[in-house]
Amino acid sequence: MCAMTSSTRDETPGPADGPTEGPSEGPLPNTVVVPADEDPVSAAGSELFGGPPGRRALLGVSWWTPAKFLVLVVIVTFVLGLAQKAPCYEDGWFHGATTQYTHACYSDIPHLFSGRGFASGLHPYLDQLPQPSPDMQYLEYPVLTGLFMQVAAWLTTPNGTVQDREQWFWMVNAGMLMICAVVTVVALSRIHRRRPWDALLFALAPCLALDSTINWDLLAVALCAVAMAYWSGSRPVWAGVFIGLATAAKLYPVLLLGPLLVLCWRAGKWRAFFQAAGGAVGAWLLVDLPIMMANWKGWATFYTFSQTRKEDFGSFWLILMQDRGKQLETLNTWIGALLVLCCLGVGWLAVSAPRRPRFAQLAFLVVAAFVLTNKVYSPQYVLWLIPLAALARPRWRDFLIWQACEVLYFLGVWSYLAYSGDSKQHGIGQDWYHLAIVVHLVGTLYLCYLVVRDILQPERDPVRWDGSDDPSGGVLDHAPDAFVLGSARRLREEETYAAYAPVGEPDWLAEAEPSKR
Repeated sequence: MCAMTSSTRDETPGPADGPTEGPSEGPLPNTVVVPADEDPVSAAGSELFGGPPGRRALLGVSWWTPAKFLVLVVIVTFVLGLAQKAPCYEDGWFHGATTQYTHACYSDIPHLFSGRGFASGLHPYLDQLPQPSPDMQYLEYPVLTGLFMQVAAWLTTPNGTVQDREQWFWMVNAGMLMICAVVTVVALSRIHRRRPWDALLFALAPCLALDSTINWDLLAVALCAVAMAYWSGSRPVWAGVFIGLATAAKLYPVLLLGPLLVLCWRAGKWRAFFQAAGGAVGAWLLVDLPIMMANWKGWATFYTFSQTRKEDFGSFWLILMQDRGKQLETLNTWIGALLVLCCLGVGWLAVSAPRRPRFAQLAFLVVAAFVLTNKVYSPQYVLWLIPLAALARPRWRDFLIWQACEVLYFLGVWSYLAYSGDSKQHGIGQDWYHLAIVVHLVGTLYLCYLVVRDILQPERDPVRWDGSDDPSGGVLDHAPDAFVLGSARRLREEETYAAYAPVGEPDWLAEAEPSKR
């Protein structure tokens, strides 16, 4: 194994604030960025373990490689999350209307074991729910998530009381979701090869502990992380395959194809994009087509339920509707229009920024736009953003500010449910809950602002300060631009004029400027 030394900011202050038309001198490929060398919060935290490593420290030469250490940390974080759910495991899920809310340990998993027919041996998408409603007669989850749930049901003991089996079902799912968390952190450590320690943001995220076992979102999160790892390794077909699989588990991963489209357009890498898109479509059809053919109505329940669902917890739509006292009939139209406008804005940013944005930056922005404009922003949706935030803005201060906002909302939503579900009204009322919603929305917007600022001012990007281009970009990394608009086009034209200016006439470019204007 090669020796890897830490890279410090004062050693290699490579250019990062101008448009690049080809490879630029960057960092040595066998060096690993040590967060304590460039992040003040990380440096302060390292004092707990003896301070930051020295400039000559050799990293990666012992058994404790970054990946192994990260796996250990994420398991510890996950287990702490399981311990936080202990009050519900013993009592809260089964006795008392609001105990699971007052202890902030709610989970969908044990309730859906019986509610979705797994306890009765029913098959998702093929058999109707034990208590169907006009709006929902079959399992309302995408196919791959339904398969995940079914596998956990097969592994659940058939003996004992319903409570015993629900507890077992939750523990089986928790074990499978912990594997997803491990896969995610390993994949993140390999997306930015020189920056494996950025994955520590995910491994130590407070919301990873609190939200991991509320629902099955970590399955899609892990598949997305693997997809991005394959893309960063210039394997677009496999990247597309895992995007397709992730979309078969949750809807949001399909949004990753949007950033790939505009970035490949700007770089002229159409073949890579079509390979990824083809792989995504093929993998999605491979999973979904059998269920479509077996029972179209059962397969379509996820999409019809999403369409007919009203505004729900965590979204600014809930604040508007509760303040108005009535629902908005054209809610889906408003949401669709806002999301399209946000995606168009991200697309313009991708083709007009002075330097081509990094894939992880645009991926974070489009997924954030999706959750911010959506009719529901459940607590576990933050899991979608944590890996992308670790890649897009790997700075502990900003990450922890955002996480603090999400933790506040996590506590707020359960306190509100406890207040509204119990005659004793223990918790917070509607006005305070609305404030909690605003805080977690503003926290996400704050991180979006920083990512956009890094795109417009690349010299402030924590990843690019040392001369790196796009470590997660795969074929896009150091690729010259083929198509640009806006300020990027203007800057490129100015560089062209400068390149052809007659020797000995330094004022030629300045004289040409007024005629341009």
